[in-house]
Amino acid sequence: MVDVRNLSQSDKAQLINSLRTHRVNTLTELRRIEKIFAALNQHDVTEPMTSAWAHYVNSNNFLNELRGLTRNYPFSSECLDEAKWLVIQDPASNRSWNYCWLVLVKIQTNQLITKHAHSLASRPTMWGNTTPSPANVRQLAREFINEWTWAISQMLRHWETPPTVTGQ
Repeated sequence: MVDVRNLSQSDKAQLINSLRTHRVNTLTELRRIEKIFAALNQHDVTEPMTSAWAHYVNSNNFLNELRGLTRNYPFSSECLDEAKWLVIQDPASNRSWNYCWLVLVKIQTNQLITKHAHSLASRPTMWGNTTPSPANVRQLAREFINEWTWAISQMLRHWETPPTVTGQ
């Protein structure tokens, strides 16, 4: 971790530039910079950090990382799209600069994994274009739920405390 007390203006400018040019495109790297900027507590870093998180989520880097964690049962893009829509519709979404974190929390609190796992498991295309039995749907949905829930929990582990604005 960088000691923010010794962070030069040049280093700060380089971090901001790396966010604006999207050279940083993984959760781990974005989170590393977020920790530095949170410790700085300066307003000029808010916009680049907010934009970088939005780009990460909307450019499919987020979905690709989720799918990297869910190799057996690839994470549902429809689940992610619904969570993004719910965050955008939520007036309380301004409580954080971190769109990724907001989406992850929305997936959990709105039980989107269960909803999308059952929807996907019941599609005939998942079963060679035949109608699956209820038992088969339950079994496949359970596999989706287990793997997707684990992946979301792995991503949320990057935050010891929620990246929220206090007083809201």
